[in-house]
Amino acid sequence: MIRIGAVSYLNTKPLIASLRDRLADRGQLTLNLPSRLADDLNEGRLDVALIPIIESFRTPGLRVISDAGIACRGPVWSVRLLSRVPIDQIRTLALDEGSRTSAAMVQVLLWERYGLRPQTVPLGMEQLPESVAADAILIIGDRAMHPEQGVYEQIWDLGDQWCRWTELPFVFAAWVARPGVDVSGLAEILQASRDDGLKAVQSIARREAARHGLTTEDLIDYFRVNLHYRLEAGELRAMELFRQKAAAIGLVRPADDDPGRPQGAAERFVE
Repeated sequence: MIRIGAVSYLNTKPLIASLRDRLADRGQLTLNLPSRLADDLNEGRLDVALIPIIESFRTPGLRVISDAGIACRGPVWSVRLLSRVPIDQIRTLALDEGSRTSAAMVQVLLWERYGLRPQTVPLGMEQLPESVAADAILIIGDRAMHPEQGVYEQIWDLGDQWCRWTELPFVFAAWVARPGVDVSGLAEILQASRDDGLKAVQSIARREAARHGLTTEDLIDYFRVNLHYRLEAGELRAMELFRQKAAAIGLVRPADDDPGRPQGAAERFVE
């Protein structure tokens, strides 16, 4: 059986809603934190995982195997930069410890647009943003959806900022396999589970809204408007651009340094 890992975060719900049933005896699904999924994949305890896209750039030979993933094509709502000073005056930056891809994304944007490389400090997942001494704070998830108003000089929705700057989407996570794993037929299962989830968005929203402090209508909009669950040509180009820009400031290895990287990765998925 193929060992598959995913997170049970709000934005993943449509991707994994029917995955256990779809897998049947083809694979075993486990849920864990994003950092642990990446480690388990790298160390051979998992064969396939839904991981932050930045992690797929850090280990040679990992490959995206499905067009099911988590992306945005404009404002994403759940990833924000809260700045106490004008953006071009940011010198210290607190990074939400629950984020890896978004942490790299904000550093790329600050460097490319303002030539800034602020000193970074951690923001614990249970730590209040107002408790950290930093010029700006990256937050994700529920707390990014309800930032405290009136106490920040500027608030960025990072999805909106990236898409306006690049005129491309942004990819946060993808289904990735380690080298040598036979994933034949798995892409269809992952994509079918995604399609099931998108058809069930209303019921998922009704089930999840209250616990996240949202209305059902808000959550339906989040799934249908803010997030995009299909990785198409624009998303693949965006992944390549993100890797190039992250490598330029030393956050990941350049693509040319990955001898196991599939050729033509920006044009098709590997199966």
